[in-house]
Amino acid sequence: MTNGDAALPVVIAGAGPVGCVLALCLVRAGIRVELLERHATLAEDLRASTFHPPTLDMLEALQLTAPLLERGVLAPTYQYRDRRTGRHATFDLAVLAGETRHPYRLQCEQYHLTRLACAELADSPLARLRFATRFEGYEEAPGGVRVEVSGPDGPERLHARFLVGADGAHSAVRRAAGIAFEGITYPEKFFVLSTSVPLDQALPGLAGVNYVADGSEWCTILKTRRLWRVLFPADADVADEALMADDAVQARLQGLAAWPGGYDVHHRTLYRVHQRVAATFRAGPVLLAGDAAHVNNPLGGMGMNGGLHDAFALAAALQQVWRGEGDAALERYCTSRRRVVVDFIDAQTARNKREMEERDPSAREAYLARMQAIAADPRKSREYLLGASMIAALRREGWAGGR
Repeated sequence: MTNGDAALPVVIAGAGPVGCVLALCLVRAGIRVELLERHATLAEDLRASTFHPPTLDMLEALQLTAPLLERGVLAPTYQYRDRRTGRHATFDLAVLAGETRHPYRLQCEQYHLTRLACAELADSPLARLRFATRFEGYEEAPGGVRVEVSGPDGPERLHARFLVGADGAHSAVRRAAGIAFEGITYPEKFFVLSTSVPLDQALPGLAGVNYVADGSEWCTILKTRRLWRVLFPADADVADEALMADDAVQARLQGLAAWPGGYDVHHRTLYRVHQRVAATFRAGPVLLAGDAAHVNNPLGGMGMNGGLHDAFALAAALQQVWRGEGDAALERYCTSRRRVVVDFIDAQTARNKREMEERDPSAREAYLARMQAIAADPRKSREYLLGASMIAALRREGWAGGR
């Protein structure tokens, strides 16, 4: 296709973190956007809450890091723990001080990011936010693409230069483009509970982020500003109602750490988890980013962060197209980001899950001993954390920020 009409907007399906940040990047660059969201309001999704150091570095360019820091809690250390013995390896992200301006994780629910981004988009003459508007289909058209949507005023056709699917794992845009979504669905469900019980008192020595290995019931434990969040695996053959019943929830939390008087539970969420990557991130004028392009388990906090890295890379590529530099930047985006997802994000998160659910006690002990040895050596710890924080993968793409 040709470079198209620069006066046409970019239509973005999905007002999650990826869609909102991509839209804000484009508007800041003077590019019109139409942001579609099928729900009537922004979601308050509690699944993602970890912002890695390079993501915070990137968000600084949009002046979003400082307000996020005000709304979240810093996690300068995190742990790998053995649930049965309580032994742990603690990693201190301070060793990354020369590699990033933010040598820590930020624990902050993702809806804070979407609210901040949309507040600016709502005031921009270059952005149009369309809530309660569903993507229905598209067809290629002169200079770009015609996008069919249905909203409060009925069906409508939008003429755009590009269509971006940032509409999640079940992406309607990806399906309309006929792009395969290759990979697996895990046999178990993932069950997230949040409580105000101070788990660092129930489990002394707990860090702000904890990956807890166990042969029968591994878990992750994360601290946000108001609550502690715990993620457990759950039997897919058990009905959701039974898993989420009050007595079952109390038994699960008390089994993790006894707390007299019981746990107050503020949220409970069950969902299925996949390891899947789109066969391509582009079909003509249609591009994919975030969960529409790749999904993985949450062990390592790489899903939302990887999607935000997509958003910044795609925004940069689209800006090159708008400057008349051709489509080569879009092809590089697709090739480079997909390689990072397959070689690093997908591989690392799958490995994290295998290590946490290891049934052999001696294998778990050997893994913990390796982690303790790495954490105790500043050089090895730095190299390990460059990978775990996603800095190393970004640098392989040519990212030079963060210092």
